[in-house]
Formats: sequence, structure tokens, C-alpha cells
Amino acid sequence: MSVRNESRVTEIILLGFGNLYGFKILIFIIFLNIFLFTVTGNLLIIVLVSISRHLHSPMYFFLCHLSLSDIVLITNTLPILLDTILHGGKGMTILGCITQFYFFCGITLTECFLLAVMSYDRYLAICVPLRYVTIMDFTLRTCLSVLPWMLGFTSNLLGIIPVSNFQFCDGNIIDHIYCDFSPLQKLSCSDTSQVEFIAFLFSTPFFICPCGFITVTYIHIFLMILRIPSTTGRQKAFSTCSSHLLVVGAFYGTLIIKYMIPSIGHLLLLNKIISLLHTVFTPLFNPLVYSLRNQDIRLALRKISER
Repeated sequence: MSVRNESRVTEIILLGFGNLYGFKILIFIIFLNIFLFTVTGNLLIIVLVSISRHLHSPMYFFLCHLSLSDIVLITNTLPILLDTILHGGKGMTILGCITQFYFFCGITLTECFLLAVMSYDRYLAICVPLRYVTIMDFTLRTCLSVLPWMLGFTSNLLGIIPVSNFQFCDGNIIDHIYCDFSPLQKLSCSDTSQVEFIAFLFSTPFFICPCGFITVTYIHIFLMILRIPSTTGRQKAFSTCSSHLLVVGAFYGTLIIKYMIPSIGHLLLLNKIISLLHTVFTPLFNPLVYSLRNQDIRLALRKISER
């Protein structure tokens, strides 16, 4: 009977996009500019909402938290990807890899809950406008902003703790752009079937329930908008929801394609591209949508630039 090599792996190599055939400097510059623009754009939204009095409303308060979560998401993944592109690979300790995976899961779950909270805010503003200020008071909006962060970074421990106990014996190469569950599972020499079941059992409701809640709230919102007699009133009501719907579509669209369609996991390049869209272009989408489509944000930016 052969004895399996039980030497423990202490470092993992992320390959990223592998050999870029001489285009790595160009791609590095593009992704670096995306990173700088995304962080700057989301920080600008936070600053504008903080200093502009007419933006001191629950909708923009939750938008600040969404911008902050986008900053955390892209900061957790893109700097390491930039290093990977520049050097053709990136060495990480096992602890560093699992830490990146923890923050990725935590911030993804946080955004799921934040988007659900924002849809509830829009539901109250459009469906019960006379009671909106009374219901969405300082206490409620503070609780609704803190709860997604707490749920996101505590609930994912149910999956992270078992993953941290994985044993890595032979290979140490992950052909992906960041540390994710599937690459770590394939690399591990432990029995991961139970962990895979636990991860699926607990993660699916955390993705599906917020998405279902958003769908239900927007059905009620659209039914209410259709009852508004004036065309101007309907357009104004819909414009307050359209930006949020675009962000929800981009965020959940990439998540559903990546995690809910089994065949995607076997198509390595496509899996990397979808992962890139989720971790890089979704955080970029938020400032673009809210700066280009939101009149209040544009007005606040104009006032700041005129000072």
C-alpha cells in the first residue's frame, strides 16, 4: 500500500490570469485605474452625503454603507490581482488566503443584506410616504445599517472555520484570481464533502432570502407606481428606484451566474471573468450609476466644485 505524501503546504500560489503574452503592463494599468476610480468614486459619494445637507436622508445614508462595502470588496481582491498580473503569480500564506476568503464572503453577504435594506427603504418611501419619516427614524436606520455588517461577518464563520481546518498536502497552486471556496476545496487533501454541504446549506438562504425580499418589495413598489395618476409622478417615483435596481441586477446577476449555475465552475476562464465582474466591475458600477443617474448627487458635486 502506497503512503501518501503528508508534507504540509505553507504557501499558496495564485496564478490570476496566467501568461498574458506581453499585455501585462497594459492590463495592469487598466485595472489600476479602475481600482483608483472605484475607491475615489465611492469615497466621493460618502463625502458628498456627509457634507451635503440635502443628502441627509435614509436613502443616501444606506448608500454610504453600500459605497463602503464596495471599497472593502475591491480592496480585498484587486491589489493582490494587480500583483499577480505584474509578476505572473502571487504567493500567499494559507492564513492570508483564508483571510481573503473570509473578507470576500463577509462583504458579499453584507452587500446582499444592504441591498435588501435599501429596497425596504424605497418601499416605505413610495408605498407609505406619509409614515416614512416616522418609521425610518434614526434608531431604525442605524439598526438596519449595522445589522448587515454584523450578519455578513459573523454568519460566514460557519463556513470559514471548517475551511480553516483544511489540510493542504501536495499541490499549492490556485488557478484563480482570488482565494475562493472551490479552488481551496480542490487543493485540499482533506475530506471536504461535509464542509461543502454545510457551506451550501447556510450560504444559499443568505443569498436567496435577500434576493426574494427585494423582488417582493419591488413588486409592491411597481404596483404602487402604476396607481400614481400623473406621468411626472410615476417618472419621479421610478427614477428613485432605477439606480438601485441597476446595482441589484449587476450584483445578483454575477452571483447567480457564478454560484447557482453548476457548469460555470468547470469553465475556468469563464469562472475567472465572472469573478472579475463581481469583485472589480460591480464596485465600479455603484459610483457610475449614482453619479450619472442621480440628480441629487450631481447637484451636490456641482456645489462642491463651485466653492
